[in-house]
Amino acid sequence: MPTQEANIEKLVDTLSELTVLDLSKLKKALEDKWDVKAAAGGPVMMAAAPAAGDSAAADEATDFQVMLEEFPADKKIAVIKIVREVTGLGLKEAKELVESAPKAIKDSAPKAEAEEIKKKLTDAGAKVALKDV
Repeated sequence: MPTQEANIEKLVDTLSELTVLDLSKLKKALEDKWDVKAAAGGPVMMAAAPAAGDSAAADEATDFQVMLEEFPADKKIAVIKIVREVTGLGLKEAKELVESAPKAIKDSAPKAEAEEIKKKLTDAGAKVALKDV
């Protein structure tokens, strides 16, 4: 029989694989089942403070905002596809987001994820900027 810790770990792994859209659906389903309403701001994650004297870690940003600056008109569809993949938005919402460039694609993402998103969008022909959060 699996332990509670093993069950929790399995649940965390399963949830980690969900898209943003699926997480939104899960939130709604849990609100309906438990008859509760999630806080407006959503969960707040606190970053661990760097150790005293660790100025290099304190100076380096860990989260970045991914900004879609511009894109060539002939690459619009490719950019929309990537925005949908990254954000989990529907076609209409992704199209509106892309057309309103310059616009944040992702408000906060770890450095590796932000760079991956930037690479995908840049490869599709878009101009992207990463800003420290």
